[in-house]
Amino acid sequence: MSVLATERPPKRSPVPRRRRSTRTLVTGGAVIAVLVTLHVAAWIGTDMDLGLLADGWHGMVRFVSEAVPPDLAWDPVVKDGLHACLVTLWIGLLGTTLSIPFTIVLCALGSRAVNGNAAVYQAARGVMSFLRAVPDVVFALIFVTAVGLGPFAGVLALVCNNTGVMGKLWSEAMEEVDDGPAQALRIAGASRTQLVAHAVLPACVPQLVGLVLYRLDVNVRASLVLGLVGAGGIGFLINQSIQEFRFDQMLTYILMVLVLVVVVDVLSSFVRRRLAP
Repeated sequence: MSVLATERPPKRSPVPRRRRSTRTLVTGGAVIAVLVTLHVAAWIGTDMDLGLLADGWHGMVRFVSEAVPPDLAWDPVVKDGLHACLVTLWIGLLGTTLSIPFTIVLCALGSRAVNGNAAVYQAARGVMSFLRAVPDVVFALIFVTAVGLGPFAGVLALVCNNTGVMGKLWSEAMEEVDDGPAQALRIAGASRTQLVAHAVLPACVPQLVGLVLYRLDVNVRASLVLGLVGAGGIGFLINQSIQEFRFDQMLTYILMVLVLVVVVDVLSSFVRRRLAP
């Protein structure tokens, strides 16, 4: 008994410090070599040429000289720009809020914390991946052909894309929730809807609201790009001013966009701080 009690498994011999440092250097060198190779390939593949940029400085100077000073005439530039900024804000707001019901359904089906059916889980994940993979600009072009030019097409495009993005973010937030209350309700015979409403959602509401506010900030900026393809808002006026070579009006609209984005960012950050535990 004493012999068995004193027997211990043999200790592994420590790796010599010199060998470990050599291995680290080799690994680091290999990583650096791969990164350099990828960047060289990207540089060649994108036709990067700083000489062209240096030779084209006069074109940039002419462009800036035509844009400065901005056209601050109230009618029609500033007046139309303010209305278009408001439309852009409405597009981002509706594109965010109208996607919430679809997001709740998809993230509940695509979260292992709620859904135990593997086939339904994979199907929900596939739908979310598809909605994320298709750019909102492509959705806007599709809906423009269906409902015509205007902000309605932009709202529909943002609803589709935002459902996929927010569904993934919400489902991951749900999977990080403590599983205790959900397991108790499941044992008690609660349905999936009751499980989501009474166990999962209350535990992650602050995080979900923070994600909604973050997506609102992103969608307001995205609605600017959607306007370039005919989905209304301030982006439509920017595209129109560029086509008419009215770069001074373009600069006015861009400054309005800057103010709009800053205001939305400040307000969303304020609300997120208030909701933080």
